[in-house]
Amino acid sequence: MTAPFILFGMFGFFLLIGAPIVVALGASALTVYLAAGDDFVSLVQIAWNAVDSFPIMALPAFILSGALMQCAGISKRLVHIAEVLAGPMAGGLGFSAILASMFFGAISGSGPATTAAVGMLMIPAMVDRGYSKSYSAALTASSGGLGVVIPPSIPMVIYGVTASESITKLFLAGILPGVLLAMGLMIGNYLISKKKGYASGETHAPGTLGKACKDGIWAIMAPVVILGGIYSGLFTPTEAAVVSVFYTLFVGIFIHKELSWKGLKESLNSTTWLTGRVLIIMFAATAFGRILVENDIPSMIAQSLLEVTGSLTLIWIIVIAFLIFVGMFMETLATIMIVTPVLLPVMVSLGVDPIHFGIVLVCCCEIGFSTPPLGENMFISSSIAKVSIEEITVKALPFVVIQLFVVMLIAFVPGISLWIPELFGY
Repeated sequence: MTAPFILFGMFGFFLLIGAPIVVALGASALTVYLAAGDDFVSLVQIAWNAVDSFPIMALPAFILSGALMQCAGISKRLVHIAEVLAGPMAGGLGFSAILASMFFGAISGSGPATTAAVGMLMIPAMVDRGYSKSYSAALTASSGGLGVVIPPSIPMVIYGVTASESITKLFLAGILPGVLLAMGLMIGNYLISKKKGYASGETHAPGTLGKACKDGIWAIMAPVVILGGIYSGLFTPTEAAVVSVFYTLFVGIFIHKELSWKGLKESLNSTTWLTGRVLIIMFAATAFGRILVENDIPSMIAQSLLEVTGSLTLIWIIVIAFLIFVGMFMETLATIMIVTPVLLPVMVSLGVDPIHFGIVLVCCCEIGFSTPPLGENMFISSSIAKVSIEEITVKALPFVVIQLFVVMLIAFVPGISLWIPELFGY
């Protein structure tokens, strides 16, 4: 038990002194390896093995695709279509923001990217129509998390690699949960908007939807090409990510003619930075997780849970509460890579399907995007709306509660996650 004691002790120490999570993970793992007298080269081998995977190649491609879509005019067309669909109903623009997050999430695979793309367009529009700044930012932050549940999804790719599960099957399994989470947010937005008197304030002339769809047909086709290609077996998720980049370049340069050299350079810069950040997190989290597995921590946790209760329902409640708590303080990718080798064997031993567990895990991480102190989406929407995190937190609480109930439903009813994969023969 010396290694886990040193690992958690050093991890806690680095967090207390304010070190970034990736430094805390890497430094604590390095300390354990050095204390055990292991060769430093073994850490380098872990780093290599963590990223030496064909599916990992999808990450930079999906990140680049999401960045390019903002510069290629695809994002604003998707948002406009969503706005027209909402019409003058109560909370219409809020509904548009959620719908736009679903559209963009079906392309980018990233929560923060979805929040930034949708928020830049929707938050100012919502404020202009009488929505409070804090509510607009809270709703955008909450709906932005849909980007990691609705396929394609970067966290699902990471889980698939970590758990050695089919990424295509994970993408299929995420469709219904993503739709349910979006519906929950829409219902919450409608009830709050009805009470506050929020409406879109705009009626659209007949034919407006047709005109918006005609103008945005190439934007609508993006998720169709990407997801259709994956689910039909035409190409793998990794190949789909590369196809999405070339599709976006083609549309931005030759169709919309809005993609400039400046936009391309900014997209490449942000992709390089984000990809490097992800790979460093993967290395540190893999080393940390391997130490936990080598010291038999998963079986100890399983035994402890079974001593508390034999009820799978109660165990799910404990696990979800733990995942959401961890998600409040740890980055999503680090959470997935550390928690998966620890909790997955426990849940599988209780009869839970690995794909089902992965979807619940990603959904819990989705909630973490809109909860302080580390909610990335909250910081993005806060900077766009120019309001404090505290103001957003209060307005985001109803949406967090709604999403929590939906996640519980997904956990207790495995068919929500597994029905579509089974339909496709997985």
